[in-house]
Amino acid sequence: MMAYGTYLGSVAFSAEDALFHGRLEGIRDLVTYESANEAGLEAAFREAVEDYLELCRQENRQPDTPREAVQFQDIRRRDASLAG
Repeated sequence: MMAYGTYLGSVAFSAEDALFHGRLEGIRDLVTYESANEAGLEAAFREAVEDYLELCRQENRQPDTPREAVQFQDIRRRDASLAG
């Protein structure tokens, strides 16, 4: 899982396509991103969030926010405990 602001993004690898990919989690809108390498995936994720927010501004609508802010914090704590 990756985080940028209050947005969470999944991380997956497609061996068939040889691509890393993901989507924003916890929102109704479908926002995806991909990269040929793991290092580029975080940049693609951040760019997808910024593009999504800009599109919402252009369409004069509120962007979806993750459904559960508490869930976001719980995931961050879990990831930190697994890493250390």
